[in-house]
Amino acid sequence: MADRRDLSGASWVKSTYSQQGGDCLEVARGSRESMPVRDSKDPQGPVLVFPAEAWVSFVAAVRSGEFDVL
Repeated sequence: MADRRDLSGASWVKSTYSQQGGDCLEVARGSRESMPVRDSKDPQGPVLVFPAEAWVSFVAAVRSGEFDVL
């Protein structure tokens, strides 16, 4: 089932790494249940909404270097 929440008033936060010329994401904070994510170069494009627990696990894996070999 698609998540159809209204994100038109969402406050998006861009990664601090986006100043280094990389491909970056923006996240909209404010929900304990989910984490909306979009491409910072295409703010009018699609938004992926992840369950909060999955997002926390993903961020922990990135910080621990789990994806460094990719």
